[in-house]
Amino acid sequence: MPYLTIQTNKSIDAEKTLTLMSNASKMVANLLSKPETYVAVAVPPAIPMMFAGSDAPLAYLELKSIGLPESSTPNLSQSLCNLINKELEIPLNRIYIEFSNAPRHMWGWDGRTF
Repeated sequence: MPYLTIQTNKSIDAEKTLTLMSNASKMVANLLSKPETYVAVAVPPAIPMMFAGSDAPLAYLELKSIGLPESSTPNLSQSLCNLINKELEIPLNRIYIEFSNAPRHMWGWDGRTF
């Protein structure tokens, strides 16, 4: 189950948030070759954030997935950064992404682990 969290200091209205989540969900499913029914995306409300001494718009993403291949992270980074740049107009150099490969026995769902 891929889980993507998109945190930003930029306020996003409800309609744009839904569009961003939908586009991100489809992208993650496609890039990881997983059914979209397993993908979860969260976009919490804007939070105070600073990077490089500036509170200019920025984003921090976390993508966790079972079996996340290290070889796919460059493509994932490029695709997700481009999505955030397009949808939120945040410069690429102000977007960070943390990738995590979750072991199956450390991820629960439906009362069991994978």
